Amino acid sequence: MKVLVACEFSQIVTKAFRKKGHEAMSCDLLPTEGNPAWHIQGDVLDILDDGWDMMIAHPPCTYLSYAGIRCWNDKNRIAKRLEALDFFRQLWEAPIDKICIENPRGCASPTIAKYSQIIQPYYFGDNAVKTTCLWLKNLTLLESYEQDTLLGDKKTLCKKPEPSYIKPDGTPRYFNEKVSGKNRAHNRSRFWPSIADAMAEQWG
Repeated sequence: MKVLVACEFSQIVTKAFRKKGHEAMSCDLLPTEGNPAWHIQGDVLDILDDGWDMMIAHPPCTYLSYAGIRCWNDKNRIAKRLEALDFFRQLWEAPIDKICIENPRGCASPTIAKYSQIIQPYYFGDNAVKTTCLWLKNLTLLESYEQDTLLGDKKTLCKKPEPSYIKPDGTPRYFNEKVSGKNRAHNRSRFWPSIADAMAEQWG
């Protein structure tokens, strides 16, 4: 298949599909950390009509995620949120047969479309917790791998990590090397390798 990985500079998903023999290309405004021959640096909206069979998209969540709700009504925030929603919409309505968009919980659901499923990195083998929503079009739900830990009536590849600390209100917080420290926002935008491998295995 010809696979477009939108808003990806790391090439984590691109490489997973390349390993399966697909013609996968990443696209981002930033230069890639991976193979430049597999990267299109520019606006992904300009290439949505280029005959892709599948798109995996990671639109920026800064103005969509409920994690920033404390800033919901800050100056210019509404305009930026509407701009982010329109970008999400254009990805969702792209002329591509198979589409997956990933984002955290936020206002894209149900404003644009209801998400199809919620997953966690530890379902697939990465020792981390980050609630991730998937919007799927003509793709099956992503199945977690069976091994040790029961999650309802399904098994997942590794146990849920212990929280880094518990807030005074009882809310568990999870941090790890990938998402903390310097360049936190940049690092958080990198996708989870285990989920990328599952996508390539199950959809490729």
